[in-house]
Amino acid sequence: MLVFGLIALTACKQKGPDPKDIALAQQRDSLNRIIAMKDNEINDMMSTMNDIVEGFRAINEAEDRLTIVRSDEGASSTERIRENLQFIQQTMQQNRELINKLRNQLRQSSVSGEQLRRTIDNFARQMEEKNVQLKQLEADLQAKDVQIGELTEQVTDLNSNISTLQEESTKKTQTITSQDKQLNTAWFVFGTKKELKEQRIYDDGKVLRNNFNHDYFTKIDIRVDKEIRLYSRSAKILTAHPASAYVLTQDANKQFILRITNPQLFWSTSKYLVVMVK
Repeated sequence: MLVFGLIALTACKQKGPDPKDIALAQQRDSLNRIIAMKDNEINDMMSTMNDIVEGFRAINEAEDRLTIVRSDEGASSTERIRENLQFIQQTMQQNRELINKLRNQLRQSSVSGEQLRRTIDNFARQMEEKNVQLKQLEADLQAKDVQIGELTEQVTDLNSNISTLQEESTKKTQTITSQDKQLNTAWFVFGTKKELKEQRIYDDGKVLRNNFNHDYFTKIDIRVDKEIRLYSRSAKILTAHPASAYVLTQDANKQFILRITNPQLFWSTSKYLVVMVK
């Protein structure tokens, strides 16, 4: 009896960790990684916002200095006016670039920030207001015969460069949006064997082999459309999709509903879904 007891005790000690504990630990680690990623994204965006706010503060200080200098006379006053105007233009350009950077950070982030979008729009409006004020200041200085022709030419060139950069940024944004839409677009169709054959979707036991009718498919956004009602008590998926990425359930009328639990995995093998029903 003593020997059997020692054997049983040794077996208990050698038993591995509980699979449930391992699963919980993995889930906890995954959540911690997600939280850390979001924290890093938020910290990066907050750093950019602080730089933008600092830029506005520097612009306001330069405008105050400019107001004081304008009351003076002489060549030194003109030179200081030119220096302050150049500083304001450079700082405004830096702020424009930071605002565009913040837009890109928000677009690429997993953080949903409607308030941050409004803040960015507010920054952009402030930049437009500053630009109007600067133009008015230039007009005032010209009215007082302050020689700023050279600076005006530089400002014009800078604004032209900004317009070009904005156009390029808009085109890039449109391209990214279009590519993102394409990456997240898929098509599905369900029908009887006869219907699928008529559309050349199912032919001689094979699916999507020949010149099938693309117009017969329904286009969806895989990020949004995760449930497809099949309106049939019989359903068979003909295209290849990982079984772990979806479930087939039935409603109160025993009709099947395809629920996609992991869209990225489900559509990784094919962006076309074909289901045969009766």
